[in-house]
Amino acid sequence: MQHDVLAHTEDFGGPDQHLESRLCVPGKDAPYEQYALGKPFDEMFTPEGKVRSHYASLDGRLSTLAPEELLRRQQAVELSFLHQGITFTVYSDNQATERIIPTDLLPRIVTAQEWARIEAGLKQRIQVLNLFLRDIYGDARVLKDGIIPRSMIYGSKHYRREMRGLPVPHGAYVNVCGSDLIRGENGEFVILEDNLRVPSGVSYMLANRDVVRRAFPAVFRSMGVRAIEHYPNELLAMLRSLAPFHEDVSIAVLTPGVFNSAYFEHAFLARQMGVELVEGRDLLVNDNVVYTRTTSGLKRIDVIYRRIDDDFIDPLNFREDSALGVPGIFNAYRAGNVVIANALGTGVADDKAIYAYVPRLIRYYLSEEPILNNVETYLCREEKALDHVLANLDKLVVKAVGESGGYGMLVGPHASKAERAAFAEKIKADPDNYIAQPTIQLSTAPTFVDGGVEARHVDLRPFILHGETTTIVPGALTRVALKRGSLVVNSSQGGGSKDTWVLSE
Repeated sequence: MQHDVLAHTEDFGGPDQHLESRLCVPGKDAPYEQYALGKPFDEMFTPEGKVRSHYASLDGRLSTLAPEELLRRQQAVELSFLHQGITFTVYSDNQATERIIPTDLLPRIVTAQEWARIEAGLKQRIQVLNLFLRDIYGDARVLKDGIIPRSMIYGSKHYRREMRGLPVPHGAYVNVCGSDLIRGENGEFVILEDNLRVPSGVSYMLANRDVVRRAFPAVFRSMGVRAIEHYPNELLAMLRSLAPFHEDVSIAVLTPGVFNSAYFEHAFLARQMGVELVEGRDLLVNDNVVYTRTTSGLKRIDVIYRRIDDDFIDPLNFREDSALGVPGIFNAYRAGNVVIANALGTGVADDKAIYAYVPRLIRYYLSEEPILNNVETYLCREEKALDHVLANLDKLVVKAVGESGGYGMLVGPHASKAERAAFAEKIKADPDNYIAQPTIQLSTAPTFVDGGVEARHVDLRPFILHGETTTIVPGALTRVALKRGSLVVNSSQGGGSKDTWVLSE
């Protein structure tokens, strides 16, 4: 379940060298004595240490609260998560599998103007990615025209030949997308990666809003923060729109089970939408129709929001050893008797090599320029790029194209000479399998740690719903690297999350 964890691991470079020589905010007392301004863009402060206008209300409130009061509110946030059972699973931990997800008291604030650009860019991107998937599983015009090498598609482990020629409702292969954005040193947001298979984290976005709004009620009311609580209703409406009929649509959330890292989210969303939460063993297929077992008998299921990767969804068509899926469900899908969201085979479009081509795809399908840019990316399959990567491994981050969660990755600046030499051999042996990017400095945002407010690195994951229409709720999961100097935002490796306030004006 590679993508059904809370995010990829952005170990772009370990400790931030720009924060080693700390420049504390000029003229600031409690709670900012330890707030370090460095080379990365800071969400709250200008390089001169002035509070950005959209953070003024929060700054004013923080300046009136004693550290003990901030600590009390942080503890209240954590206690609320504990009582709600908001957890994630750490598979590598031998001591315990479930932990309360670390949540920061202080919100990350995004202006209305910034959000408008993010929203427009993400809508453009989801439209193109769906056009691309429709194309490669159809006429493959993009391959015939030489925009993307055929081998990159047909050689991808996420390409599903079984999907060729199969229509999907509204041409929407990707129905739920969680794209990851970062803000560069120039202040501009760029796309870091597209998560198109089974992206997670939206439940944490909603839970963060609930607790942080109660921690700063007056500030929240005064700032005109846009609402996100309607996300489950929007998700439900999108899933209903995928059925050929819109009344009495029976929907289920398909989960791998309680040991999955995002099980809390699966249960939360099913409960909020008022639909069935099912495991593979709860479903059966009869005459190419999917049913769930209930106490009153079998109940037909029309739409499945799956949180299981392609490989595991049907042991008759994919992995024979899968105990998580439903035998025969793909035949029911192929017969048009059930809709599966996201569609199978979407992983080929969030391959890290395809990511590098998305700007070209936007120009090809829409004749437009990208609204949101990519991070500069070198494709090792290209000879010139390969030579550059091998000559600069000490400066680059190299990633295996089909992996996620930080696997198959080399962080050049923090690898030993021997590690770089060994990884160079891997790249030479299979250059098509690798891309490289410069080391990236994520922006910093105010975070309550160790009794004070300090700068910590953050990224941003908005959630896009795409069916009959495209909807983006005005909010996102902000992930934060809680360890000083760290760029690792993954919760299993010391990261946490924040509420994201998108302002209405």
